[in-house]
Amino acid sequence: MTGTRKRYSAAFKAQVALEAIRGELTLAQLAAKHGVHQTLINSWKKQAIEGMSGTFSGKAEAVEADRRDEIDKLHAMIGQLVVKRDFLKRASGRWALIGGVR
Repeated sequence: MTGTRKRYSAAFKAQVALEAIRGELTLAQLAAKHGVHQTLINSWKKQAIEGMSGTFSGKAEAVEADRRDEIDKLHAMIGQLVVKRDFLKRASGRWALIGGVR
């Protein structure tokens, strides 16, 4: 065996997990339908259920707020670096003029 693993998209995992949560088909039927092992389906179902509680608990909003704060900090840092770069560019131009006079 080569040891390579098949990777599944998040959309595919969500679709299969949702089908498992609905319970219209057994895990064995879902595994045969999608070509995925029952253990994976059970794992995805568990992750989906745990993720739902986070959606309703406000954790998603807190994570989004933290992400926005981080983006704001990075934008401020970019602004500072642009100002420093422009200053150094002007200063290096002046230095070239002074060095050329000698």
